[in-house]
Amino acid sequence: MSKGALMTLKIRDWERPLLSLAYEAGQVYGPQPRPKVEDRKTLDLAYDFCEAVTAVNSRSFFTASRLLPRDKRRSVRALYAFCRKSDDIVDRPPIGRRDPDAVRDALATWKARSLSQSADTEDPVALAWSDARRQYGIPPRYAEQLIQGVARDITEKRYKTFADLTSYCYGVAATVGLMSMHIIGFSGVEAIPYALKLGVALQLTNILRDVGEDWEDGRLYLPLEDLGRFDLDEVDISAGKVDDRWRAFMRFQIGRTRQLYEEAWPGIGLLHADGRFAIGAAAELYRAILADIEAHDYDVFSRRAHINVWGKLRRLPNIWWRSKSLQGPEAY
Repeated sequence: MSKGALMTLKIRDWERPLLSLAYEAGQVYGPQPRPKVEDRKTLDLAYDFCEAVTAVNSRSFFTASRLLPRDKRRSVRALYAFCRKSDDIVDRPPIGRRDPDAVRDALATWKARSLSQSADTEDPVALAWSDARRQYGIPPRYAEQLIQGVARDITEKRYKTFADLTSYCYGVAATVGLMSMHIIGFSGVEAIPYALKLGVALQLTNILRDVGEDWEDGRLYLPLEDLGRFDLDEVDISAGKVDDRWRAFMRFQIGRTRQLYEEAWPGIGLLHADGRFAIGAAAELYRAILADIEAHDYDVFSRRAHINVWGKLRRLPNIWWRSKSLQGPEAY
């Protein structure tokens, strides 16, 4: 992709502060000394554990990651397990440890453990993640930003504007894409705006899919300002009624999210060639959830939108062709 093509990339006002965070966090990277693990079998078992965590919790991510070479596949699954555990500390704290201070303490302990300079052989996720992030030189600041992002769920249950929401999306999702990019391999900093767009699009898809579930958990991620534009409020969300106002609102949200997927797609060409199909699959399989929401009349209250196994498999040939058609730097 040429520098001229990059210059034409649309950067919105809400993206600028997030790009500043991404550039700042990614300034220092490169291969780092890996912690010494005397028992290689222990490390392999740790990676196997992360694979199982991924398979159970995200079928789409698991499917997409199967398209990567072995070492990269194991490492992105270790990354997923790290993210999953970070999120679960906030969303699924043990009984008796659910007050905000206890959750913050648990998250701080996990942050120290997962970013330790030494190998933690007692926790398989921390061990595999430590090995992966050092092997691929993942900037630790991205992991810190993710933990800060999931920590917002402890107290923040509402977001006033779309810009407020995208700040949250950066912390919990765009950081994952930026870390994945280091595992896959990428051409340079020109890839960062595309990773940001894709990460936000993926999280917005999650949010639109999970409106009903999140409401049951006491959370509403839909921007209150956007709801007001369509004459909707929290009473309407509580009722779970699909009417013309809700349909118009969801069409707007889905359209905006699809636009981000479109803008992110060329950036896949800036990734290493052996990872383009996997990332393209991750993006397109998640994007397909939006079509499933539409196909069921925007009802995200009584059902969870999804793509079944056949739906995923039949999309893969076209995704493969599109990813192979992307133009990127020769070395990638």
